[in-house]
This record gives sequence, structure tokens and C-alpha cells, in this order.
Amino acid sequence: MRRYANIACLCLFTATAGAQSFHTFSLHKDWQFASTDDTIWRTATVPGTIHTDLMAHHLIPDPYVGMNEKSVQWVDKKDWQYSTHFSVTKDMLQCDWIALTFEGLDTYADIYLNGDSIASSANMFVPLKTQIKQKVKEGNNTLRLVFHSPIKHDMHYFLQDDVVYPAGNDASDIPLSVYARKAPYHYGWDWGPRLVTAGIWRSVHIEYGKKVSIEDVYLHQQQLSDQSATVQAIVKLNTFVQKKYTLRVESPDRLFAAITKTYEGDSTAATITIPHPQRWWPNGLGNPCLYKVNVSLYDGKELLQSKEYNIGLRTIEVVNEPDSMGVSFYVKVNGRPVFMKGADFIPLDNFLPRVTTERYEKLFADIRVSHFNMVRVWGGGIYEDDRFYDLADKNGILVWQDLLFACSTYPTSKILKNVAAELAANVTRLRNHPALALWCGNNEIGVAIDHWGWKAGYGYTAQQWADMKAGYDELFKVQIPKILQQYDADRFYFPSSPISNWGTKKDFTIGDNHYWGVWHGMEWFEAFEERVPRFMSEYGFQSFPDIQTVKRFTSEKERDIYSPVMLSHQKSLSRGNAAIKTYLLHYYKEPKDFESFLYVNHVLQAEGMKMGIEAHRRAMPFCMGTLYWQLDDCWPGPSWSSIDYYGRWKAMQYFVQKAYTPVLVSNIVKNGNLKTYIISDEIKDQPGKLEMQLMDFAGKVLWNKTLDVKVAGNRSMVAHEIALHTILQPADTGKVILYTKVVNGNKLLSENVYYFATTKDLILPDPEIEISYPAFDTTATGIVITAKKLAKNVYLQYDDPEVQCSDNYFDLLPGQTRQIWFNRNVPREKIKVISLRDTFKN
Repeated sequence: MRRYANIACLCLFTATAGAQSFHTFSLHKDWQFASTDDTIWRTATVPGTIHTDLMAHHLIPDPYVGMNEKSVQWVDKKDWQYSTHFSVTKDMLQCDWIALTFEGLDTYADIYLNGDSIASSANMFVPLKTQIKQKVKEGNNTLRLVFHSPIKHDMHYFLQDDVVYPAGNDASDIPLSVYARKAPYHYGWDWGPRLVTAGIWRSVHIEYGKKVSIEDVYLHQQQLSDQSATVQAIVKLNTFVQKKYTLRVESPDRLFAAITKTYEGDSTAATITIPHPQRWWPNGLGNPCLYKVNVSLYDGKELLQSKEYNIGLRTIEVVNEPDSMGVSFYVKVNGRPVFMKGADFIPLDNFLPRVTTERYEKLFADIRVSHFNMVRVWGGGIYEDDRFYDLADKNGILVWQDLLFACSTYPTSKILKNVAAELAANVTRLRNHPALALWCGNNEIGVAIDHWGWKAGYGYTAQQWADMKAGYDELFKVQIPKILQQYDADRFYFPSSPISNWGTKKDFTIGDNHYWGVWHGMEWFEAFEERVPRFMSEYGFQSFPDIQTVKRFTSEKERDIYSPVMLSHQKSLSRGNAAIKTYLLHYYKEPKDFESFLYVNHVLQAEGMKMGIEAHRRAMPFCMGTLYWQLDDCWPGPSWSSIDYYGRWKAMQYFVQKAYTPVLVSNIVKNGNLKTYIISDEIKDQPGKLEMQLMDFAGKVLWNKTLDVKVAGNRSMVAHEIALHTILQPADTGKVILYTKVVNGNKLLSENVYYFATTKDLILPDPEIEISYPAFDTTATGIVITAKKLAKNVYLQYDDPEVQCSDNYFDLLPGQTRQIWFNRNVPREKIKVISLRDTFKN
């Protein structure tokens, strides 16, 4: 059965326009906080968290440093209160309505205005808006919030329940996270700390105006062709003075005809037609075109309220249906199947208000230049900030959005009403974004019920297990689809990712897959070449951060992977360090010291993941997507990330950038034959030239071949195949490389280096690296590197996380010269250049 979405896609930029009667002001100043059992009030930051406020007053240490995480666990056991004052003018009281809005409260909060209880919150993901005109007074008003300990609050439910839910992520060993509609990762995960926060985590503001307010605008694409696009603006209102009003929908850039409509009531709609529309395209396939749309309300000639949006026009279809190869899973954009390239995203910090606009912008700059076209927002985190989705729209990055359930069953009957409000709020907030490709009900719960042994492992009775599975089906297969049908009926939804397990060969022919044979199954990286699914939505390998990041949370004596501090940051307790070391010593010689170990671990992760990515791309169209685990970090420590907490690219991110290029040349030896593939994600065919050179580590060419090729658009093809024994003897596999590249005229489309032996078995020479800088400057924006012999994984190290170079961890061929550029000036003495050979014990 084909499930699809053919939808309107819009990027929301809230703004006010002109002289309107609608006004808003933020309440981010003059906040104080205290424990509810204390009389001492201290200054607070809003938006913020209780942990960051306590840190600002030096009442707790930084939990990211040393073993401090353990010493702050008392914070989530206490109740906290926040208070501020704001002024209301006589003119404000003359308005028809005044509303107080909290965009996010974490999590259990009671709200008091001038001593009166006015509202409460029990969901971190649901904004709270309440009318307060009858509660405020002219002059000074006092606002106070009491945040109840989520641990004490939910312990009540835990003690009343007759089952223990299988939330193995909860680092307290008591699975309270399943009761709270709060970011699950706050309770701990195998890559992050247990820091259960509380506070006003998103903006808070007061709005006021006359007669009517705009509550929601849904811009629903009804039709799209080369000739025109039709979009219906469905406007939900809160009307305080019942009469006829005028709705106007127009283009500030005058790209379509304005529509004006008179209406009465709490909702209305108007349809606009855009002639000869430009489509929104994912990164790498075209321009992610956005149109501005202005929606305004008038009473006669009086402008009551105006909001501006950006609209992106495209069709998207997720095809998940039986075919000749099994059951497909792929994405079509504007009618074209597109191979998805990207990663799984977790929140950028455990203390979410610390994530700045600059961090979001850098993240999307990094993934855009790395040739991503999709990012998966994982179900153990949050529904991301508006800035995240706006940047996805702007940069052409499709978003796979998990709903916020992960790795456990849930008490459906206890949370269903809360979840319904959560989905209504977030689906309506996000549905207008062109980047939003699909909804997924949860992360790994379906496959866990079938394959993780929960029934026996937790000792559930037959009735308990039946009830638990029935609750799962009711939530993810009945209630959530019903809610999505109400608010976002056109967009693709499926209950759980992955659709298939990775235990049998047949699993890889069915839908999407989370393949953890490498790492959890302790299979070697070569398994990536065989375990290729229809769509790979999770797979990965761990690495430590680099030495500059490790220095941020350790002292010199603690820099050993088995020191107490390093172990406290290693959250993959079941294998973690042991797995890293096992794989490392299988593929590499033993590093000479701690710093070298971190570097080789980075290279190990990068080379392994490169093997997986190339296997997925070679298998197109059987496989139509690769999303690796994971893109980023929420704190500094070992994890599966390619970019660490401070924004430093690991070796893996540089390798991903090359493996995700629109055109890729990739080599593999199979059944005694050397096959050279050319894979292209581009729309059109193009002419090319394939150049292949087999050379020894000193640069002597042992075999070469050049041939003209057609680089076929949106296709993987074998461009050349040869029996390996005809060009290489088994005794020489550790002494040679195959260098391949594809060019179109003077344009390099892709290049790659292939090794015929594991790195441990390579006989690496002294590369005799030489470096040079411009003679007229003591700082470097670029560096020139030359090697007389093969230099494997050349690494430029510097201590500034804001510095990024154009390439790193690269192989420098014999006699080759490379110029590497930095994004800012770097003092020469701060740059260290090494290659893999420098890191081994003698």
C-alpha cells in the first residue's frame, strides 16, 4: 500500500507589521528563584533552567566537568519557585484582551498571578496561554511559578503501578521518565548524563490587543503544477468582540494576487493562487525556494493583527510498499525518488536554553556543506525550537520527526490525554514547514517488543504483557493516527522505526532498519558491506572527543580512558571503552599514548562509517537512504557523534562530507574482482572521465587506466571491473593503494583512495611531510602540505573550537601537495601536523 503526503510546506517567521492594535512584550527580565523551603531569593535567567541558575551563583559545580554530574543529583528532588514583576498600563487595560504565554515550562508547574492560581502545566512540550485581563491591575503585578520535583511527582505513579516499565535509559534505575511528558534524555542515555531539569525553558511574553487575535494559520497546499500552485490559508481566531472582520492574504513581494475576505466567527479561510511557482528542493537538487505570505486582520480600515510567513511549495511522498525486492522505503520529492543522506540528531545541550541561534546556524552550515539532505529528530529528545525548522527550510534539509517516545513501553491510559494536547500543539506548530517530511511514532519500541526479550527480562505475567502490548497498539496505531488525521492528514506517518530488525537476511529487505551488528553485535566493519537494508535509519560507532575537548573536563592526571573521570563520561556501560579498544586493536597498531589513542579512535570511527555509507550508496536503488547515529552531542564525552559538543568536527564528519558528495566514486573487491562504482544523486546525466591508478607508497604507478564514462543521474553503476589478481599479487596488498577520481572537464566530481589490507597490515613509510605558510604573515589562513611518500590520515590540530579547516584526517598521496584553508587566522605555533604513522608505538 502506498502512503504519501502531497502537502503545503511553510516556514514560520512570526512578525508584527505596521501600526496594528496587537502588541507583545517579553518577560525575560528581573526574575528571581528560590527553593520552596528557603527564604533566600537569587537572580535568575529566563529562559533558563534551575541547574544553570544554581551554577551562576556557584551553588553547584559545572556537571559537565570531572565527576560533578554525580554531585548535583539532589537538585531534581527539590521544588523550586521563580518570580518576577511586570507593569500594566491604563491603555493596556482598555484593550479587549491580555494574554500571558509560556512557550515552554519544564515540567510540573503551578502559576500564580498577584497571589491567585491561574494555570498549571504538566507537559514540557505544550505551550501555555491564558487570558489574564481580569487578573491584572494597573501598575505593578507579581508573577510566581512553583516547579514541582519531577522525581517526587512521578514516584507516586511508579509506586501505584503494578509493573516496572522497561525504560533502560533511566540512569536512576527507577523508570520514572515514562510517566513524564518531558525530554526522555534528561533521565540519562548511553551517550549523555542524567540531569533532570526544571524551569522556564522557552520564552514567556504578554500579548494584548483589540477585538480578535490570530491563534493559528495553516497554509495548506491543495495543488501544485508548473503552471500554478493553490494554497488555502485556514485561520483560527479568538474573537472577543463578535462582528464582521476582514481577512487579507497577500504577497509582500507581489508574486501573487491578494485575497480579501469578510468573515464572522472564530475561523475563516481564503485561497491564494501562485502563478508559475518555483519549487522548494532539498539540498543538492536545487534551490529551497521560499515565498513570503502576509496574513492580516482588519476591522474596517483598522489593522488589528498581522503575521508574516514563508511558504515553500513542493510535493513529498514516502513510498513504503511491497515490491520485487521486499518492502520499499524511500522519499520522493517533486515526483523524483531521492536518496536520503544525513544523520540522527539529538538535542545540542542538556540545558536547552543555552543553545543559541549561532549554534543552530553553525549546525546547519555544517550539514549543508556536508551534503546532507535529511536529518532525523530522534524520539528521546524534544520537538525542536522554531529556529531549527526555519533553518532546515532555508537550507533545504528534510526533517524526519520522531514523536517523543523511545525505547520503552508507556502507561498509555495515564498519559493519553496529555499526549493528545502535546500533539495538537506541536503538529500545528510544525506542519507549515516545507522541510518536515514525515512523522514517526517512536524510536525502537515496536522492534523491542518483538525482539528485546522484555517479557522474560522484566518477569511480566501473560496478562501484564498482553496489556502492555495492547496499550502500545492503542497509542501508536489508533490514537496518534487519529490525532494526526485531524491536524495534518496529508503527511506520512508510521508507528515505529525501525520497521524491521537486523537479525535475519530477510529483515534487510523490509522498510527501514537500525543496524547495530557493528558495535552492539561486535561484528567487524566489513559487515556493513553485506548488511544493507532498504533504508538505513540508524547505525554507528563510538569515539571519544579529541584532546582539546577532553581537556575541558579533565585534569592532566585524569587523561586515561579508564580513569574515574573518563569512565564517568562513558555512558555506554555495557561495552563502551572495551568495544572501542577491541575494534581499534583489530584494525590498527597500538597507539603510543593517550592523545594518540584519541586520534586513532577518530580515524577508526571515520573509516568504519565510510565503509557503511559507501555500501548504502552503491546499493541504490535497493537502498535509498543512510542516516547515521549520531550527528551531535549534548555534553562532552564519548559518543557516536561526528561533531562534538563544542562544535569540533571529528574525523568522521570530514569523511561523511566526502562520502555524501553528489557524485561518488567507490571501490570494492568482491569475489576476486575489483569493482569501481560511480554513484550520482544529481538530476541529469553528465559526461565524465574515470581515472584509476594503482601505486606503491612511494608513488610508483603499477597499473593505470582512464576511460570516458556517462555519469548517470540518480543512479549507481559499475563503471569498471577487473580480476584483482591480474593487477595485484597477494603479497603486495599491504604496500599499494588504488587512487580513483571522476572529473568532468576541469571539475573534480569525486576522488577516493582504496586500501587492500587493514591499516594494521600496511607497511607505512616515513611520509617526509613538509609544511609551508605565506612568508609575510605570522598567522595562517591556509597551510601548504607536501609528502614525498604516502601520508595516511594527515591531521591538523589546533585548540580553538571555532577554527575549522577545509579538510582534515586526509590521505596525502606520494609527491602530492595540498593547500588547506582555515576559516580564520590561526597562529602558526598553534598548528600541529601529524599522520597516522606518528601515533604508533615503535
